[in-house]
Amino acid sequence: MEKSKSNINLIQAPTYGNLITILSIDGGGIRGIIPAVILSFLESELQKLDGEDARIADYFDVIAGTSTGGLVTAMLTAPDEDNRPLFAAKDIESFYLAESPKIFPQYGGILAPITRMVRALWGPRYNGKYLHKLIRENLGSMRLHQTLTNVVIPTFDIKRLHPTIFSSYEVKRKSILNAQLSDICIGTTAAPTYLPAHYFETKDAKGNVREFHLIDGGVAANNPALIAIREVTKEVHKGNPDYFPYRPMDYRKLLLISLGTGSAKVEERYTAKRASKWGVLGWLLSGGSTPLVDVFMQSSADMVDIHISVVFQALRSESNYLRIEDDTLNGTVSSVDVSTKDNLQDLVKRGEQLLKKPVSRVNLETGVFETVGNGEGTNKDALRRFAKLLSHERGLRESRSPHVKMPRKH
Repeated sequence: MEKSKSNINLIQAPTYGNLITILSIDGGGIRGIIPAVILSFLESELQKLDGEDARIADYFDVIAGTSTGGLVTAMLTAPDEDNRPLFAAKDIESFYLAESPKIFPQYGGILAPITRMVRALWGPRYNGKYLHKLIRENLGSMRLHQTLTNVVIPTFDIKRLHPTIFSSYEVKRKSILNAQLSDICIGTTAAPTYLPAHYFETKDAKGNVREFHLIDGGVAANNPALIAIREVTKEVHKGNPDYFPYRPMDYRKLLLISLGTGSAKVEERYTAKRASKWGVLGWLLSGGSTPLVDVFMQSSADMVDIHISVVFQALRSESNYLRIEDDTLNGTVSSVDVSTKDNLQDLVKRGEQLLKKPVSRVNLETGVFETVGNGEGTNKDALRRFAKLLSHERGLRESRSPHVKMPRKH
């Protein structure tokens, strides 16, 4: 599938429209099923407006994803042999249901907790072999520059102790970052204690070699929305002609959908009383979960949402920002790796229930999601509204663009 240049469709250039459109997908292991359900609904609404061939990648200037969200990002944007997305959004849910039990095999019986503890002490819980094989089979030798729209996928380099952001925008200036999508996905999903860190190298045209020692991007940006905004802002500042009419930090021109994978805030899983007795083992393994990983991934996701919420509210453009998240998960359904049939089905139900819930925004004081009381309706209603905005924006760009137009429903 190697191609000589980017697949990014020139019709998508924001220069020809009124908005810059961004989709962001959090990390969260098997809880990636929740945004998969939501994306399937959004794509179905776009298809009602523009025809059955419409795909998520046709409507967003950039799609950002961390960890499991990075994997979903690649699935939505990697081209097939017809230069269309490798996966339709509706196929991602079934992908998770079929493959999760093989990626995260469960240990049964009364000795299961002891087995997990021993594995956690001597290495990652899972060897990752099946996940790596699956990713490489689907993405092949495809590279970052070949995605159908711009993508941003955060990882963290443990040798440099610094985030490494794989961005379509940066590849245009730094070919050394033009890694294979498979390596990027394996790196961003390498959650500490769950999956092994990932090493690979890239080489540019001058023969320069760069090493990567990657773990899960969630340790830096489990919610990658702000990183996506940063990448767009840099392009505007640098004079990218695709963003010609815009000014840096003009959030009023952004249309942002940010999808969480759920959290267990309401359950209050951890307390100071319990944590005060933990040593290294307690922070790494408590009640079948990994408190240290949960804490830093959830905190980074919340900080991003709070920052973006404040800015959009200050600019009176809250209607351009939709964050869909469920902070009421509890018990097994809040895990990142319990891949039993019952739990996977429960996650599907959670996604479906989330669509029916009222639009909510984070309370900037408590951090808890609260219903918006201005008649925005349910998340389904909000997604239908966003679908209309996205369809209108696409049509506007097509009508103004000098390039070949994409087929649309009549």
